[in-house]
Amino acid sequence: MFGALTDSTRRGMLARLAEQGSLSVSELARPLPMSLPAVMKHLDVLEQAGLVARQKTGRVVSCRLVAAPMEDAMGWLQRYARFWEESLDRLAAALEREAP
Repeated sequence: MFGALTDSTRRGMLARLAEQGSLSVSELARPLPMSLPAVMKHLDVLEQAGLVARQKTGRVVSCRLVAAPMEDAMGWLQRYARFWEESLDRLAAALEREAP
């Protein structure tokens, strides 16, 4: 999932889906300065990461955001943020004790 989020185009696509809900592939591709096959490759990466779900209705493929993987990642990151905050607090306290 983190690899899928490294690309600004993919982050932009997710932001648009978060704002607008379900969009067709054509609607997602419209403002992007790339070919439709390139957009499809980005969507493949997002779908493999579990961040996007696609549904075909007739000839239209719609995409929607799947936020659960990001929520899981936020929980993981928050655990490590607490670890680093505590470690940095201990370092700051140690430096303050040793300051003249």
